[in-house]
Amino acid sequence: VLDHRFHHLEQLRSALAFLTYPLHYLADLPFTASHWVSESTSTRETLLEQNSELKDQNLRLRAELQKYESLKAENMRLRDLVDSSFKVGDRVLVAELSSVDLDPYKQQVLINKGSASGVFVGQPILDAHAVMGQVIAVTPFSSTVLLITDTSHALPVQVLRNGLRTIAVGTGRIDELKLPYLPTNSDIVEGDLLVTSGLGGKFPPGYPVARVTRIDRSPDAPFSDVLAQPRAHLDRSREVLLVWTVPNQLPERPPQTRLTDDTPPSNVDADAAGTPPPQDAPAADTTVEPGT
Repeated sequence: VLDHRFHHLEQLRSALAFLTYPLHYLADLPFTASHWVSESTSTRETLLEQNSELKDQNLRLRAELQKYESLKAENMRLRDLVDSSFKVGDRVLVAELSSVDLDPYKQQVLINKGSASGVFVGQPILDAHAVMGQVIAVTPFSSTVLLITDTSHALPVQVLRNGLRTIAVGTGRIDELKLPYLPTNSDIVEGDLLVTSGLGGKFPPGYPVARVTRIDRSPDAPFSDVLAQPRAHLDRSREVLLVWTVPNQLPERPPQTRLTDDTPPSNVDADAAGTPPPQDAPAADTTVEPGT
């Protein structure tokens, strides 16, 4: 009671506490050390995990950036393809290349559209720049395309400048066509643009094909040696256009309309003139007399 009231032992307790502090510190040291080690280890593991996550995130972002550049380039290609589809004017469908034939003697590619999409054998194929080739085999979900540079491919073309018609034949090289049937006096010069002529019924007229790069005329040869470079990016294009076009297609005849000898069929296309009617269609106003 006296100590509580007069604090006679306060200094003694302070002195004893000062003397025993090292003992308390040493007694708590193992716990403090273990706690520090635990926190340090936890902090180091956390930093390592965060560092690993940041590395992974950085790698993903770099990969996405690369993909972005690829998507940007693809978007530009598709934009060019869409622009060319408006110029075509026919019904078109975009397809992608699935694989390229590794046979050096074949110029063929595989696309990811087939008969399920309406693709048919002989169908023209374009890229954003010019004619690429035509379909030669069809499955439900893929098609094989023969490029115009294949040695077995021949395409009717004409010189855009003057309408001179000839045949462009593949040479087996991805960057070269030849025109083997031009006489030496033909009006063709280097730089002339070749377009489809529409003859043969496979390709509609007017599509760019190639540009003349070399002309050799020998006085002793009946034909000139003419080479041309395809306008299509045959070794680079990833997206292509499938074209639907029906040459000489006639519009449907209105109901209750009949043509007579005095009424010329004004709606018939000029290219269809002289085309005989199908053999299974009976001739108009024809009466067969018995016994004739």
